[in-house]
Amino acid sequence: MDTNFSDDFLVKGKVSIKKISTEYQGKLTKEEGEQLLVAEKEKLRELQEKLYADGSKSLLVVLQAMDAAGKDSLIEHVFGGVNPQGCSVTSFKTPSSKEYSHDFLWRHYLALPQKGMIGIFNRSHYESVLVCKVHPEYNISEKTWSSVKDFDAKFWENRYESIRNFEQHLTQNGTTIVKIFLNVSKDEQKKRFLDRIEEQEKNWKFSAADLPERALFPKYMEAYETAINETSKDHAPWYVLPADNKWFARVAAIQIIIDTLEKMDLKYPQLGEKEKSELLEAKKILENE
Repeated sequence: MDTNFSDDFLVKGKVSIKKISTEYQGKLTKEEGEQLLVAEKEKLRELQEKLYADGSKSLLVVLQAMDAAGKDSLIEHVFGGVNPQGCSVTSFKTPSSKEYSHDFLWRHYLALPQKGMIGIFNRSHYESVLVCKVHPEYNISEKTWSSVKDFDAKFWENRYESIRNFEQHLTQNGTTIVKIFLNVSKDEQKKRFLDRIEEQEKNWKFSAADLPERALFPKYMEAYETAINETSKDHAPWYVLPADNKWFARVAAIQIIIDTLEKMDLKYPQLGEKEKSELLEAKKILENE
């Protein structure tokens, strides 16, 4: 039975979101998937320690999805076993007035992982070509433009180009990028919204503002498809994961991250002769106490 799905969802060439299954789970049962996740988390913990010790590279994981697709729970279940000192999570909300006073990438630069670290963007710089594509009036808050008429095809091409250049710059300077889109169906989103309403302990997760955005689901899918096709590159690939089954999305995501880390050629620091001699001397001193 195939239990490695890391290459199955890599975007190769142009992608059509409508043609991609949101329910796929291979031949795994939920129980098998949850057991596999436990084993994979141990691999991830070891690789994260190696990344931290190596200290010359960093990993940026970009998570994008519609509301209720499972981003928060994926972060919890996939990264729950790594050393918190080597991992950071940034959730990007509506920009503040200070952030709007800079270019749209500025706040994302500030949150990038330093060398040796895994950085997770829960939403990201892609919001500028997703929610701001569906609601172009939001761009006016940047104070550079005065009318939605300014947001023509050239404007959006410039945005995609800025993102491509940003990501290429990062990869040229030691940051490996993995971008994951959790592809949840509209029917499954409806089910999860109803769960949030019906289960008291989940009420806090639901906002009435979610419904107007849900009504724009087709426009969001169009925006995601364009953004993915415009920015999926060998150095910064997109993966489109079926997300109707949260347990499977977690397994696929952790395998993608593990495979990416393994390809980074990480090494534990090698001690020189002087350091090795000092270690032996320290050992003698400790053993003779």
